[in-house]
Amino acid sequence: MPLTRFTLPFLALALASTHAHAETMLKDIAGHKIEVLKLAKPGTPATVVFENGSRNTLDKWDKVIPEVAKEATVFAYNRPGYGKSDKPSTPRDGKTVVEELRQLLREQGLQPPYTLVGHSLGGLYMQLYARAYPQEVQGVVLVDSLYPGIIKKPQDFPLMTRMAKYVFLNAAMEAEVDQINSTGQATLALPWNDDIPVVRLFNVPKSAGAVAVDLGTVNDDEQTRNMVKNMYPKACKVIVDSDHQMQQANPEVVVNAIRDVIGARDGKRQPALHCI
Repeated sequence: MPLTRFTLPFLALALASTHAHAETMLKDIAGHKIEVLKLAKPGTPATVVFENGSRNTLDKWDKVIPEVAKEATVFAYNRPGYGKSDKPSTPRDGKTVVEELRQLLREQGLQPPYTLVGHSLGGLYMQLYARAYPQEVQGVVLVDSLYPGIIKKPQDFPLMTRMAKYVFLNAAMEAEVDQINSTGQATLALPWNDDIPVVRLFNVPKSAGAVAVDLGTVNDDEQTRNMVKNMYPKACKVIVDSDHQMQQANPEVVVNAIRDVIGARDGKRQPALHCI
């Protein structure tokens, strides 16, 4: 599946009225080039950090970033093995991904606390980040996220699924998939700070034909479902009639979730979303 090139002309036009400074670059980290987008919003303390889902590049946020950049500094990037970023030379477990992201943020001069926004597998990485470094986190937005325990160990995947990984995924993506279960376990091993504002966006299509296919990779037992349901008890949960690429299909919902998290400690700001 070809990776889409990031649409700079679109962002330049969309950001023309925001006075945000766009800076896209290949950043050198430990001798490797990482594709980075930084949109600085002077005078605001809010920094929003985006983490892509598996197989997704940062262009998938192109309907969300221009709106968020009107009121916050934005940082997005492509993990090693994605887009123009170099192939990874480090393990693809969640701990490594989080540490590499923290290094990027520091080198870009972006200071915490951050609002962390993660889609799918990126949402699992952001949960790990928030548990490992709660003092650095303003809040978390989980966009149709993966959660700990949902994905099986790779050795438990059906044979055809294990074979299909070699066909449809590059080496970096395949390595990430193989580490999803262990990343989930590492996440669960860390405590959660209930004072961190969280918005959980769930894709529940109304269309009877919109059924996700898990290819035998998902733990769908009642214990796992209840564990995921009861995670983050103080979180705002929002059901969205969408698809898995919610940031493309319903960008306004994602933007409102980010705004709600940014303003969560501002009693004068009315929430844009209705929690369930």
